[in-house]
Formats: sequence, C-alpha cells, structure tokens
Amino acid sequence: MDEIESNQVHERATNMSFLEHLDELRKRLVSSVIIIVVAFTLCWFVSDRIYDFLSVPIRQALSEAARRELPIRGVTGEEKLLPLSEIKEGDGGRYIFDRSTKLGATVVAPGASVLSQVERDSEGKLGLFTTEPLITNNAVVPKGVRLPVEFDEFAKDKPNADERMTVTTATEQFTLFVTVSLYAAIAFSVPLLLWQVWMFISPALYKHERSYVTPFIGLSTISFVLGAAFAYYILFPPAARYLLGLGGGDFQLLLKASDYLDFITIIMLAMGLIFQMPAISYVLARIGIISAGLLIRSWKISLVVILIVAAVVSPTGDIPNMMLFATPMMGLYIVSIFIAWFFGKKRQTSDETAS
Repeated sequence: MDEIESNQVHERATNMSFLEHLDELRKRLVSSVIIIVVAFTLCWFVSDRIYDFLSVPIRQALSEAARRELPIRGVTGEEKLLPLSEIKEGDGGRYIFDRSTKLGATVVAPGASVLSQVERDSEGKLGLFTTEPLITNNAVVPKGVRLPVEFDEFAKDKPNADERMTVTTATEQFTLFVTVSLYAAIAFSVPLLLWQVWMFISPALYKHERSYVTPFIGLSTISFVLGAAFAYYILFPPAARYLLGLGGGDFQLLLKASDYLDFITIIMLAMGLIFQMPAISYVLARIGIISAGLLIRSWKISLVVILIVAAVVSPTGDIPNMMLFATPMMGLYIVSIFIAWFFGKKRQTSDETAS
C-alpha cells in the first residue's frame, strides 16, 4: 500500500507543469529567505558574543606573540599564577590599567596602577575596588571605586590590550557585526534550508530513493558541524601561532577584524565541506557508483589528491600544519571505505533477494 501511495505521489510530481514547478520553487525560496531573515535578526542581538567566540583563537595567538614568556621564580619555588576564577573575597593587589579607561569624569592613562581589593558591592556581587586614592592628570579617583574587572564568565573572555584587532573606519565595526550575524544565520539555518530542499525534491523521488536522501541530510549536517569544530579547535590555533611568529618580532602586526573573520570563516567552511566525504560516499555507494573495492584500489590517487587539497586549504606552507589538514582527510577516506562496504553490500544483498 505504501509503495502504491509513493508511486502516486511520484506520478503527480512528474506530471506537474513547468509553471507549477516554478511556483513550488518560488514558495521554497521565499520560505528560505524568511528563515534566514528571522535567524539574522536573532543573531544580531548576540553578534558581539558570536564574534568574541570566533576571535578566541586569534586573541590567544596575539597574546602569546606579544608577550615574552618568563618562568615564575619565587622565594619558595611554589609560586604560580592564579586564574581570575580562583580569586576570593578579601584578596588584593595592584591593578594596572592596560588601556585608557574612563572612571567617572576623568580618564586614566594606560600604565597607571592603584592598590585594589576584591569585595562585594551593595548587590552582593564580587568586584575589584580601589583601596587608595588614585591621582590622575585632572582629578583624584577616591578610595572604594569599582575597577573594570568582572568575574562573570563572559566578561573574563573579553580581550586584553595586546589581544585586540583593528578597525579602520567608524562604520567597519557595524559592517563586521552585520557580517557575523549573516554568517551565523546561514550556519544555524542549514538544517531548515536542507528541509526546504528536501520538501521540493521529495515528491519526485520513489520511496527507495527517499530512503537514501534522509540519512544523507542528517549525516551531512553532523559532518559539517564536526568539520567546522575541527577547524576551530584543532587546525586554526597552531596555524595562527605559526603565521604570527614568522616575523620573529621584527614587525608590528595590525590585524583587521574583518580580514580575520573572512579568514577563519573560509577555513571552517572548507573543513566542513571536506568532512562531507562520508556522507557523499554513502549516497554514491547506495546507488552503485562507487564500492569499497574501488576506493581501496584508488588509494594512491586519492592520497595525492588529499595532499594537494591539504596544501591548498592550509593557510601556511609548512609541512606540520599541512599534515594537520591532510590527516583527517585520510581518516575520512578510510571511514568512506567502510561506509561503501557496509551500505553497498547491504544494497546489493537486498537487490539479489528481491530478484
């Protein structure tokens, strides 16, 4: 009964006129645009947080490149740096302003310092407060003024002076957040956009053909997310450290925020597409275009292609970073062999049983 209904739906889809197909396509395109617009609006309100998340790898690399690393040598030999999260109420020390900071009506210059202590304010929240007056150029900052140090998780991720990137125009910051919102909206909308594509093509497919597409959409979405995460957490940090360390301190780097956004987006997009290899192998194996034997016999050619792609995609020219790109592709190729063997063999057995 299901097979008859599936064939009837298929016949109705194939009997649609050209204008009916265009009308259906228009509906799906309008729905896709609405999805992206809604996602863009939502992403706009958190675009600064999305950008902060994307900029974490380069900020860490910039911080490492700008600082001279020295071992901590103390009196007892047990001295160590404490993360901000371990500071307790009552702890104190000298706070150094790393940038021009406006406190009330006065501006404190970079490099100024003042004794401070961690205390709770009137609302019971932890904060860092001055314990002595601070004399500036045109005013005196009194004792008990809150300093710009926050103890919540999001504020601790804000960049320091040596971790910030540059913008060259007054409108570039706005354009940057618009771009971030658009990229994020498209990324978050991918499952719904794939669903719109599926709703457009599914009536023209037979039941057994639809059984191929549904797992492909799910596997493709998961693979893309894994590829983008692999690029963000594994590939980009060492590549950024390598690029920033090329000058050996002979150059002053002015890294534009928009250039960095385009750079990391391209890398994450490239790895997301590369991670589609198992999903594509699944579909090709199910329809009989490739097999596990064919992939095994073609491993030498595939290895050369993988190395070429890794050399093109890698942002650096050194072999270690290139191998960081090539290694996951080799692993994905092996996974594709197993997928082709399992699903191709299953399809062939089913066909033989049916005949």
